[in-house]
Amino acid sequence: MKPGLQFRLHQQLTLTPQLQQAIRLLQLSQLELEAELRQIAESNPLLEFAEDAESEVETAEDAGYEAPEFPTREDIPVKASKEDEESTATPSEELAPEWEDDRFHGEAGDYAGTSSRSGSLDEDGFEPQNAAPESLQQHLEWQLNLSQFSPRDHAIATAIIHALDEDGYLRDGVEAVEAALPSELRATADEIEAVRQRVQRFDPTGVASLDLRDCLFCQLFQFSLDTPHRELAIRIVNEELELLARNDAAKIARRLKAPEAHVAAAASLIRSLDPRPGAALDATPVEYVAPDVYARRENGRWQVSLNPDAQPRLGLNQHYCNLIARARGDDATWMKGQLQEARWLLKSLQSRAETLQKVADVIVRRQSAFLDYGPEAMHPLVLREVAEEVGMHESTISRVTTRKYMHTPRGTFELKHFFSSGVATEDGGTASATAIQAMLRKLITAEDARRPLSDQALAEELHRRGIQVARRTVAKYREAMRIPSSSERVRAS
Repeated sequence: MKPGLQFRLHQQLTLTPQLQQAIRLLQLSQLELEAELRQIAESNPLLEFAEDAESEVETAEDAGYEAPEFPTREDIPVKASKEDEESTATPSEELAPEWEDDRFHGEAGDYAGTSSRSGSLDEDGFEPQNAAPESLQQHLEWQLNLSQFSPRDHAIATAIIHALDEDGYLRDGVEAVEAALPSELRATADEIEAVRQRVQRFDPTGVASLDLRDCLFCQLFQFSLDTPHRELAIRIVNEELELLARNDAAKIARRLKAPEAHVAAAASLIRSLDPRPGAALDATPVEYVAPDVYARRENGRWQVSLNPDAQPRLGLNQHYCNLIARARGDDATWMKGQLQEARWLLKSLQSRAETLQKVADVIVRRQSAFLDYGPEAMHPLVLREVAEEVGMHESTISRVTTRKYMHTPRGTFELKHFFSSGVATEDGGTASATAIQAMLRKLITAEDARRPLSDQALAEELHRRGIQVARRTVAKYREAMRIPSSSERVRAS
């Protein structure tokens, strides 16, 4: 065959850097977006935040020269209200009269009176800071250092403390601690067990236990000998812990040959103990979320609006924009490239806000019954339905609903909370899984404590209400809500 040239036309979808950036910004949460934009603004001098621009204006006025003009409202993707602009005044403006007052250099009582009016300042004039939460290991090590342990036992106790789980249990047993110790110690299992029993008496009592029975034993033995029903409670934990979990006081009384009233009192003593002693010292920080969207009922209709405080107030630095016309050579080329990237970023932020608004509008319109009547009125909703209504791909809807939150009169929910699968009903419709779970919780709450409803009885009750659901599905929903089975919900009469 002879070599030749051929022309072929074809289409190919390419993700440009601008499109990749828009997709990335869409899936970021509010805090992640703020951090991402801060990083981009540090490398691009033509971008700046509104609060940064205001602080530069104050610095310029203090220096005695005229400050450049800053971004107009058209440059900022999400417009702020007049109240928001007034709220962005820097602390130096609000506190200037007080800082200039001689009372700062006067008596402590005068200054304390000044700071008390702000309400958010402590006696030193600074915002109060909460101490970092203390972990279980830190709390136990503090007690270990105050106890009289030999260097050898101290090393063993340290290994035990670091082997505890979040509930305070030594799940892996003494053997795991023995394997974790340095080879030069060569501690036996009996030595480790002796140290473990000493650590068990630390606060909270019961840490370093091997199982629930061991934990309850340790706490019961801390009571004085004259504690009512102490001995009976120890026997119940030792012999009939499974019956206690089922709240079968009558059977426990027959096996232990004790009055049922005494068994009930001993069971109450056991229930006063802490089965998870380490959970009280969980050092996991509490996470707070700010809603991205608000849903309000106005004039009989649900209205959706973006949270202006959650939108990035990013704009162009007009001073550097004016320098582009005077730049020459490589400087002009570089600054023009930065300007183009800045405009693409602002456009991506505007597109992100518009997409979030569209998706939130559809969700509120589809789930208005939930907002009016509660979880039992939740309708089935999947990503595909929202994607078809807004004219986007399902992956885009998944990104925009991840770690985005909506504030409603019923609470603040992640946007993914409003999506759930459907179960067929007798009339040909569907009921969402969230609504079925709410119905199950309501039925279980209203049941007779002496005769709780089984999973089959719950399924039959849902059938009578027109919802076709199997017993296995009821059990799955019940376990997802962390509700015990009917045998475990039996209460002593």
